[in-house]
Amino acid sequence: MIRHIVMWRFKEGSEEQAAQFLERLAALQGQIPQIRGMQVGADVAGGGNYSAALVADFDSLADMEAYKTDPRHVAVSALCKAIREDRVAVDLEL
Repeated sequence: MIRHIVMWRFKEGSEEQAAQFLERLAALQGQIPQIRGMQVGADVAGGGNYSAALVADFDSLADMEAYKTDPRHVAVSALCKAIREDRVAVDLEL
């Protein structure tokens, strides 16, 4: 199994767009069949280094790549790119 972990720091003043992005990203579960599990959320403690995170599980690297290139994910990702200051990611084999 592949665990895909991503964290974003959003631009100041983009809270509404960030909430919309996270909602649309979470909605991909059930739409993109390669997603085995997904958790998406904003930093609740405040003051952290990043604004939000995604943890998503896939059966294989090929399934993760299919998710990344799926037009539904690409559309959601475009919104994120417009509001993010920084992004970090790591992919683990479990």
